[in-house]
Amino acid sequence: MKPIFYRPAQLRGLAFLGLLLSALAILGGMIWRNVHHFETVFSYVNYSHRIQNVSVGLQQSLIEYLTETVSGSRPEALTKTLGEMDALMMDNRYLSAATRTSLETVKSMLIDLPLLKKEEKYNRLLTALKLMSETLDNEALQREELLEDISRDTQTELYMALAIFTAILVVAVLFLRLRILHPLNDLRELLQRLTEENFTPITTDHLDPLLLPVFNSYNEMVKHLAELEDANRLHAQSLQHEVRLATQALLEQQYSLARADRLAAIGEVAAELAHEIRNPLAGIQMAFNNLRREIDDIDQLERLDLINAELKRMARLLNDMLDQSRHSPEVATAFDVRTLIRDLVALTRYQIAESIHLEIEAPCALPVHLPESGVRQALLNLILNAADALEGNPGTIRIRARTDKQGLRIDVQDDGIGFPQDMLEHGIRPFRTSRQRGTGLGLAMVQRFVKDVGGTISLTNQPTHGACVSILLPNDCIVRDKL
Repeated sequence: MKPIFYRPAQLRGLAFLGLLLSALAILGGMIWRNVHHFETVFSYVNYSHRIQNVSVGLQQSLIEYLTETVSGSRPEALTKTLGEMDALMMDNRYLSAATRTSLETVKSMLIDLPLLKKEEKYNRLLTALKLMSETLDNEALQREELLEDISRDTQTELYMALAIFTAILVVAVLFLRLRILHPLNDLRELLQRLTEENFTPITTDHLDPLLLPVFNSYNEMVKHLAELEDANRLHAQSLQHEVRLATQALLEQQYSLARADRLAAIGEVAAELAHEIRNPLAGIQMAFNNLRREIDDIDQLERLDLINAELKRMARLLNDMLDQSRHSPEVATAFDVRTLIRDLVALTRYQIAESIHLEIEAPCALPVHLPESGVRQALLNLILNAADALEGNPGTIRIRARTDKQGLRIDVQDDGIGFPQDMLEHGIRPFRTSRQRGTGLGLAMVQRFVKDVGGTISLTNQPTHGACVSILLPNDCIVRDKL
């Protein structure tokens, strides 16, 4: 994998380091210049103080000459002042030519001062004081000019530094905005496109080389994501096709089971009919045998034998029909009714209209020991009957499962027109239905299964509208320990 910090990144890092060092150099230069100006001002102030000390020394010398008691002696203040004047003239840093000339003139006027008469001493001292006063005035003007020059230079340097810092800041902000923040904002928008499943790569011709690896990685990522999205889409389509095939197979099996149950119900009805016919047929056979013993005519006996043979054949057919109608019950297994209802609802969702809403009210697990296929087929018949009762109109089918003191209770409710009064009064009977395309066997098969497991089934209409089929299974089928 190529590192992000390759040559363009290094160059920009060096450029940023150069800008930082330049800013530090400018700041250091300003500090050095301010220190230099401070030292200059401090030195010049000392120099001015020394000139002022010379002037003060002259004033003290004048006072001493005015108060002298020994004629012809040199006052101590004058000697000290002449020494300071020699030291000043030896310092060439700030001493101007005019000041030097003034100091030399004053020195020449004071060097032979003790040899002069008193009046001439006063005149020379006064002249020297006047000349030093003018010199001090000139030095004050020069000091003000120096301070103004220093102030002007300092302001100029400050403005230049501010201008340079502002330029560096503007360049840095523009670079950061145009080369960094703007592409990163584009990257944020690109990531937003990813949430919208837009995997289109972007062009990288206009990008800064520093961010080029990031956007190249983005293009590789979206390319890989697009491939994964295509693979997931194909996989999802394949799964949907497999689910559709499996659902179709399950529906076909359910239809086959329903048809088998209908045939079983028909067989049950036929068995009941055969049982009801066999009893009077046995009486007919007994009466016929008694009648045959009373007749002696051979021709009539032959005819009676033919009739007797047909009666026996009818008896054999009825017995064979009853033998075939006897079926072995399904083996009971342990399972969870709530899980079965959820699976059944997911399956019937493909069989009923989308406008019909299915609701499940089973707050906890309901482990039972029952024939699972029988329970599944019974509930499927009830749900499909409820969907048919809605006649394609929007509505709700509610499946409630719970346990109470009597056993396991399962209610299937709908928002249809309800059961007719005849069915509520006479109960469930085979081949009796209120729907035009109904067979009248669905509820009969449910009733037969419920009775086989020792339960009961009841039909009611809801107070507002709709029907409710309630199944009550005995406590023996409930598994007290959870699966």
